[in-house]
Amino acid sequence: MRPLSRLLLASLTTLALIAGACASQQKTDDSSGSSGGDGRQAQSTIEDVPNEGAPAATGPEFKAYDAPEGFSIGMPAEPQVARKQVPLGSGTVSTAAYSARAMEVLYSVSIADYPEKLVASRPPEALLNEGRDGLAKEVQGTLKDEQDITLEGGYPGKAYTVSSPTVGELKARNYLVGARMYTLLVLFNPNSGTPPADAFFDSLKLVNPPPPLVTAVPDAGTLDAGTLDTGLDAGTGTPDAGARRRKTK
Repeated sequence: MRPLSRLLLASLTTLALIAGACASQQKTDDSSGSSGGDGRQAQSTIEDVPNEGAPAATGPEFKAYDAPEGFSIGMPAEPQVARKQVPLGSGTVSTAAYSARAMEVLYSVSIADYPEKLVASRPPEALLNEGRDGLAKEVQGTLKDEQDITLEGGYPGKAYTVSSPTVGELKARNYLVGARMYTLLVLFNPNSGTPPADAFFDSLKLVNPPPPLVTAVPDAGTLDAGTLDTGLDAGTGTPDAGARRRKTK
């Protein structure tokens, strides 16, 4: 496994907490619902509540929450916070997740701070794709759509939707800000309508963010290109050609 893949798996520890919180809430909602005459609790799953074609749900009011990690995010309620230090070789990867529920929708933002050298060693697109694929795998879902996006300040990102048979539908955005990966999630039951997720996504504000990392591309033709640019080979050929012409006179 590549070192950076292990780093991205570290962020999945945070995503697992989010998925677990959603599953726990689902069980709580089921147990607090109606029960049968024999006292047994009625069980419900996403497929048990058909409501196809439901209109989009009205979103909650978001209030700015200032995280000590250097960003602000709109939340419908006081978020639950989960932090974790994930060992990696001789160092650690710091992760943090903020999540809150409103109108049966889970809103969450998580971060994972990676070593700069490892992040700079690969293209941002590869990191964003791994984050997307890891999240889809974590919730046992399938990718429905995706789009390349950019966060204010020129930071690369990816917006996508994942459909999961276990936790519902998930709208997400990943952003690579320096060596930090932001993952924003809106998790909901598609049978209850699609919440206006953009209000949550657009509420992310960075505080004194670092500049985008420049991807290092070692040996990317610098030596060969430099040799060609100096004109050594071409210069060698030119005098020979001139010599031949002079000899023919």
